[in-house]
Amino acid sequence: MNATDSLADRQAIVDITHRYCWSLDSHDWTGLDLVFAPDATAELLSPALVGREAIRERIATALAVLDATQHTVTNHMITIDGDRATCVCYLHSQHIRHAAQGSPNYVIAGRYEDELVRLPEGWRISFRRLVSVWTDGNLEVVRPSGRRRRK
Repeated sequence: MNATDSLADRQAIVDITHRYCWSLDSHDWTGLDLVFAPDATAELLSPALVGREAIRERIATALAVLDATQHTVTNHMITIDGDRATCVCYLHSQHIRHAAQGSPNYVIAGRYEDELVRLPEGWRISFRRLVSVWTDGNLEVVRPSGRRRRK
């Protein structure tokens, strides 16, 4: 592999991590088809999810009740080995839910640990682990029961 191919692969992998963030924040759940392989698995602070459909459903269910989110990723460390790769990057995600009891804000910071595979349509995540390093704010924001009771 020449240097140009290597740089193109690295950029494509970074782009996948950015597409994930944009898909979540815009509620573009079908955009996740451009992020995950069909048979991908994920550990997203929940029991293991198997298959892109299960991953999409878990994300949509968790985020659809929120008023806004902002996911950012940085400091990508990528290793490419042929048609397989690993990527570790920092994450910072802000969650806002005005109906939550207490403060409407909750932040998760940590890292994504990804394994990727090159498919005919391009790089896709085959495994993703979200590792929470620290959190701040009101956990009720991200809990299904975090809504205020109407009077």
